[in-house]
Amino acid sequence: MGFLSGKRALIVGIASHRSIAWGIAEAMHREGAELAFTYQNEKLLRRVEDAAKTFDSTITLPLDVSSDEQIAQTIEQLGKHWDGFDILVHSVGYAPREALDGEFVEATSREAFAIAHDISSYSLTALAKASRPMMRGRNGAILTLTYLGAVRALSNYNVMGLAKASLEANVRYLAYNLGPEGTRVNAVSAGPIKTLAAAGIANMRKMLEHVEHNAPLRRNVTIQDVGNTAAFLCSDLAAGITGEITYVDGGFNTLGMTGI
Repeated sequence: MGFLSGKRALIVGIASHRSIAWGIAEAMHREGAELAFTYQNEKLLRRVEDAAKTFDSTITLPLDVSSDEQIAQTIEQLGKHWDGFDILVHSVGYAPREALDGEFVEATSREAFAIAHDISSYSLTALAKASRPMMRGRNGAILTLTYLGAVRALSNYNVMGLAKASLEANVRYLAYNLGPEGTRVNAVSAGPIKTLAAAGIANMRKMLEHVEHNAPLRRNVTIQDVGNTAAFLCSDLAAGITGEITYVDGGFNTLGMTGI
């Protein structure tokens, strides 16, 4: 029996078998959780349906996180399958591609700033608000994904760094707000991983090489590494942990200057 046996998890943001959300789903399924999935648009529907089949789920629901109406509809539809759920996984982040290349000041527009914060940070608040009635009192957990660019200035990450900083503050405020109801809120800050989302970041290959050569573990992390940590944080084994940002990056975040 796995340590998530009897738990129900809604996973938002799976896009392919290389997604971090896939690694999380894999770990949670292995540990006994019952899963439901959302898909952003018809283009991704088949991929998400394939993921659902892989993890013995029959629940796939449409969800555009930029729409409060659709968020409400998705949770309402989920209520037809489940009378409540224990885990919400938020694996969502987006900024216009042109904002992720070049100098921060020149690449950042008012529109790109607003989009990045809306999709990457506010969507967590909106989902937590809509899910609250179905999660209240279940000793459950909300988990999101962040990155080192929230607290360090990194080339080409630009406005996404600001959005992730907002997301990390979001985690703390949600944890403070929802804790009395028994819901914990945490984030995993993963090292760079070659996913569809990361493909939009310039020099991704150089980033991967740099981390592999300099991180204390001398390797890049995998979606399985992140998935295992996420499963733990959403389980009763982590019942005393909330409001935290947990790094899964081979120790890279602990470094100062290297290679000197």
